Amino acid sequence: MRELPLFLLLVGINLLILIGQIQGLSIGYHEAKILYGEFSPLQQIITLSLHLFGQNDYALRAPMIVLHLFSVFLLYAISKFYVSGKNDRIWIVLIYMLLPGVTSAALIVDNAGLMIALVFLFAYGYLRFGRYALALFPLYIGIDPAFAYLFFATAIYGLYRKEWWYGFVGGASFIVSLYVYGIHVGGLPESRFLDAFGIYAAIFSPIVFLYLFYVLYRRMIAKQWDLIWMIAMSAFVISILLSFRQKVEVQTFAPYLMLALPMAGETFLHTYRIRLREFRGKYRLLFYSAFILLIINASVVFFNQWFYRFLKDPTRHFSYSMHIVKELAGALKENHIYCVDANDKKLQLRLRFYGVTQCKMYHLTKKRNPKALKVTISYKNTPIFNAYVTKINK
Repeated sequence: MRELPLFLLLVGINLLILIGQIQGLSIGYHEAKILYGEFSPLQQIITLSLHLFGQNDYALRAPMIVLHLFSVFLLYAISKFYVSGKNDRIWIVLIYMLLPGVTSAALIVDNAGLMIALVFLFAYGYLRFGRYALALFPLYIGIDPAFAYLFFATAIYGLYRKEWWYGFVGGASFIVSLYVYGIHVGGLPESRFLDAFGIYAAIFSPIVFLYLFYVLYRRMIAKQWDLIWMIAMSAFVISILLSFRQKVEVQTFAPYLMLALPMAGETFLHTYRIRLREFRGKYRLLFYSAFILLIINASVVFFNQWFYRFLKDPTRHFSYSMHIVKELAGALKENHIYCVDANDKKLQLRLRFYGVTQCKMYHLTKKRNPKALKVTISYKNTPIFNAYVTKINK
């Protein structure tokens, strides 16, 4: 099968899978804070989608899926500059789609999805048009303070290669970003180094993360310091250095490390193909192990609701914070209850999205009350949440 039709088929399957996952998710507290909190570009994008398509989960998550697909097309285009073999780019895109962190960013309302798409956009612009891609920097300054790491890496690259346009624009953008947003560094050493590595491994899966680290290190030793490498390596090193002193929001740095995927694909395929067939066994084992682990990770995410059957405490489920509220709001509305006092600001804000506002007429609590209306939420015939609603007579 030709590469482009195969790529489009892969994108179509990915799109259908993501759409199928929306029904099983409720809005999370972090997502509700983005939607109802302070102004941000992502908030405006989500608000526009809700205005156009209605207040529902599909409209809430549609922008994230669009951003994800945009990043997939950009990665496919970026990979052309690193690999040229038949269907090589397909494998890089498939690995990207299966990364646990990418699956989450494609569905959950968070700046990570927007960051990935815009970092990939700059990388493609640089590879395709050179320094003209720097025209994106003024836009990026107003979008997210995390782009400061992109500006810093570009400035360092410009100084190292004596490419003064990159040094000047990157340095100026970095200074402006710090002036606008400031910078925070923890006061006391907290030694979060292992935590940061663990989160990276969870985002990329352990084998893929270790191989990305190996590729970055190998290119450093070989002094193959192009701008893409500089961006990925700088962000990774900064995150590790900060982790010695404070808790690091790894999801802020992970989009930059994803730029190393085409480099990793190039290194692996080159190393594999220059060897005789009988000496390729360990590379096939590495690839199959990584791929199988990614399939398992993706399956766990897509079929996560089944795991409630094996948990004594449902709150220990990794997706618990993204469940329950939609069904709870639906059950309340069936009983003609459209406002409650949940005595829980996180739950209250999440219920707001589904049309259940705050009032003093009804009190909702998890504490057992035989005289109250009991609402039970179950997934796959497994009860995971009980709430009791009492009407307050004044």
